[in-house]
Parts: sequence; structure tokens; C-alpha cells
Amino acid sequence: MSVPKQDKNMDFIFKSLLAGGVAGMCSKTAVAPLDRIKILLQAHNNHYKHLGVFSGLREVVRKESLLALYKGNGAQMVRVFPYAATQFTSFELYSQMFRNTLGSQSHIGKLLSGSCAGATAVALTYPLDTIRARLAFQVTETYTGIVHTAVSIFQQEGGLRGLYRGFLPTLCGMIPYAGFSFYCFEMLKLLSMKYLPDITCTPSSRNTGGLALSIPSKLICGGFAGAIAQSIAYPMDVTRRRMQLAMMMPETHKFGTDKEALQHGVKYWYILNGFLLV
Repeated sequence: MSVPKQDKNMDFIFKSLLAGGVAGMCSKTAVAPLDRIKILLQAHNNHYKHLGVFSGLREVVRKESLLALYKGNGAQMVRVFPYAATQFTSFELYSQMFRNTLGSQSHIGKLLSGSCAGATAVALTYPLDTIRARLAFQVTETYTGIVHTAVSIFQQEGGLRGLYRGFLPTLCGMIPYAGFSFYCFEMLKLLSMKYLPDITCTPSSRNTGGLALSIPSKLICGGFAGAIAQSIAYPMDVTRRRMQLAMMMPETHKFGTDKEALQHGVKYWYILNGFLLV
């Protein structure tokens, strides 16, 4: 008896949600200490702004505790499962849609699939990203947990608008980041399977070509793809963090507005990509 097409689609979506969510949780937990020090340095936390990455990590352990390296990771876990699951699943769905309209070999379709997937995921989970950033940035206990952070921002900073502060530059950065991330991964995967199959692939009866990319090769391709995409979109990531955390320090309140933050973010984006000479 053949399985109905609708049941196959539902099974595919469920597996994509589960695999994407678990993968996101594992990867974010692995880099949580580096992610926290990145937030502290991006927004110039008064306690750590004069330090580098490794000296900052040592100072966090000395001044706070070893567990402080994972401050905000609980909110990250709450966020990352729906974010990663939505991104992975929507990427597959958008890919199918653009393959049908633009063709299976369209580079534009691959870029659009990644961009749309990233935009969809970030729109659904952005308030949790703001909460996570606030918890990771604090040194003294301004906020006591996820619920207290959400309620405080909602009551004191304009309701839902406060939770979505920095969403516009995030979206501006997410579209190229997610697009180039998925696109670069697919292209690196294709090149690896075409030119280095003996090194990068293992036999697989489920693929029409009889080969599948090995796990170490997927890690390498994913790492390079993420590094390229992050480098392109990084200035907008700084802008997002400045806006999310601006209300925690009086001297940075001006970065809480879309206009002020975007002016800085767009300028730095052009500088990074070589379009503006300074």
C-alpha cells in the first residue's frame, strides 16, 4: 500500500522541525560562551568593553562565575528550537516553491529560499532574541528571568514595540545572511561532491547519485558558509544588538531608535563591503 502524498509531506515537515530544532540547540549551546562575550563587546558593556575575546572570557569567570558564560542560554534554548526548526522547514518549502517557478538550477531561487526562510524564522522568534540579549548583557541582576524580562520590556518600553526593537536592521541583515548561508552551503556541497567525491562523500542508496556528503564534510561546508554569510551581514548584527540593549544604559538611549541605529549600521555595512572609502 502506497503512503498518501499528504502524509509524506507531514512526515517530512515533522522530521525537518525536529532535526532543525535539535541541531540549533546543540550548536548554540556549544558556542554560548563566545556568543555572550560577543554581545558584551558589541554593545560596549562598561565592565568588559576594554577587553578582547579571551581576556573577556577569563574576566567573566573571575568577576561572575563559570556558569555566567552561559547567562541567557536558557532563553536562547527556548528561542532556538522554534527558530532553527522554522528556518530549516521553511527553507525546504521555499526551495520547492522556487524550484517550480524558477527551475531547479536557479541560483536566484537558492538565494531567495534562504533569505525567505531566515526572514520567516526571525519574524516569529524575535522577542525571544531580545530577551536573550538582555539577560546575556547584564552583569548585575536587572532581570531575574525570561518572564520578568519580557514583562519589564513590555510595560516600560512601549509594549510589543519594545520587544521588536532592532527588528528592521535584523531583517536587513538576515536576508543576505540567510540567503548567502544556505546558498554557499549548497554550492560548497555541490562542488565537494563533483570534484572531491572520494574524500567528502560516502555511499548512499537513498540518493540518485549513490553518494551523500559525509558528516565531517557537512561540518566544514557549513562552517565556511556561515563564516562568509556572517562577515557580509555582521554590521547589521552589531546594529541589532545596540538597539536591543540601548535602554539598559542612559548613554546609549539614542540607539533605541530605528533611524539613528540604521544610519550607523548601513554606514558600517558599506564600509565592510568596500562600497565606502574612509
